[in-house]
Amino acid sequence: MSNSELRSYPRHVVTEAGPVEFRLMGAADEAAVLDFARGLPVHDLLFLPRNITEPKVMTAWVREIERGTITSLLAWKGGKVVGCGTIVRDVHSWSPHVGGIRMVISTDVRGLGVGRALTQETFALALSMGLEKLVAQMTVDQTGAIAIFEGLGFKAEALLRDHVRDRDGRTHDIVVLGHNVAQVRAKLEAYGVPAAVQN
Repeated sequence: MSNSELRSYPRHVVTEAGPVEFRLMGAADEAAVLDFARGLPVHDLLFLPRNITEPKVMTAWVREIERGTITSLLAWKGGKVVGCGTIVRDVHSWSPHVGGIRMVISTDVRGLGVGRALTQETFALALSMGLEKLVAQMTVDQTGAIAIFEGLGFKAEALLRDHVRDRDGRTHDIVVLGHNVAQVRAKLEAYGVPAAVQN
């Protein structure tokens, strides 16, 4: 399934970090995304189910993109990946209407609007995919990321205590945020602006 039919890419935005290009991730991006992942602080990776700094994990990620269970949107600046927004869904589960959203941003561009712009674009992509609910999870100390999601209407749904363990053996709490996308879509349609979401 090609999500690019629903929302066209590449897209360009201007941030405080300068111009950034958003485009869908494919097999050709594997090495660039691996370099990006290896430049992230380890703590930023704790909320992800797998260690994306491992080549075999990256290869499996690309396979899932090709199968259509994962859609990843990359932020490029100066020929490098500086951010990645991912939507994960399982159409064969009991929750085919739910998508998990994951965001990782390079430390080089944090606080400069790249994370906010990528999160908003990933959210718009999820709307165009017809998902009814989105969930996101992160460590409780990632206050900037939590604020961005809350700005989009996400609300805290659960706190998972001692849910992940870092390389030093310390455990960390994970907060789960949820958003009823179907309600957003209904409101947009009521205001007559669905085209703004799907284009």
